[in-house]
Amino acid sequence: MDNFVVVSIETHLFFARIMKEHSFFLQVGFPGKEVAFIQRAEQFRLQFEDLLRQTVQIADGLVNPDFIQSEEMVTRFTIPAETRTSNFTGIPIDSKITVMQQSLRADCDVKINRETIRTVQQLNVRAIRLLNGLIEFKETILREVRACRLFTANYPLLIEHILREARMYRMTLLELGQNRGVSRSTLASKEEFWNQIMMEHALFIRGLLDPTEETLIDTADEFATDYKELLELARLQELKASEELTKRSLEETLKYREFKTAGAEGILECRIQSIILPLLADHVLREANHYIRILETGCGEGGR
Repeated sequence: MDNFVVVSIETHLFFARIMKEHSFFLQVGFPGKEVAFIQRAEQFRLQFEDLLRQTVQIADGLVNPDFIQSEEMVTRFTIPAETRTSNFTGIPIDSKITVMQQSLRADCDVKINRETIRTVQQLNVRAIRLLNGLIEFKETILREVRACRLFTANYPLLIEHILREARMYRMTLLELGQNRGVSRSTLASKEEFWNQIMMEHALFIRGLLDPTEETLIDTADEFATDYKELLELARLQELKASEELTKRSLEETLKYREFKTAGAEGILECRIQSIILPLLADHVLREANHYIRILETGCGEGGR
């Protein structure tokens, strides 16, 4: 039961922030006339922000050291990115939550009692309910965009991309509810999932960079090609996890993290010309950090 609590909390600390940022990116991507879509995205943003806040309030001492050290919750760029992005868009972002996450401690001998378990179970149920709504919303956006009935500044592939991540979050919570843990046997499928996500990040970065940033565009293209090759190799192996494939995925993602770190820093310092919001640059960096932890620990989201 301790594992159920810890994995649930770590899952929310990572994914609830991701979902609130997805909602933010959707919100700012709609033209002003799409009031209903903007308001719906804002509602989801605020609801996931509140879910994250509630999780942080009970999380101190209930997370693992490698989770804290991975910087998948918060990086050194997160607060500056939130501040700059809020200034650009006029949409407030509660950075107090980020400060609270920065202060979380691991393994503080906190006793997990029935009340803690009940609170976590309630968080999981609430998150699944919110995810059901957000997934339906994203599906609606994707359908309307593909039918040319709705315009958004977000690529259709990006909408599909964030839809998959929401489904992964929900699947993890459902698995936790059924098994009280996340199976180590799903590592191969998670490698395929996150290699796909990393490849798409490279494609998005390439498309959002200013055309004059030729060197960065070429580098993004190389990463997209490398991850495509990893995906093809995994499919040839019928998704059977292999030490060699995991090693190659880890090596690639460690290099990719360096690229994303330099990108986040360059965007914040206005040295990179792009239409990439600072928060988006930090967002994709945190996802790389999350994937690196999965590869290094050899298990699923938060699994031990």
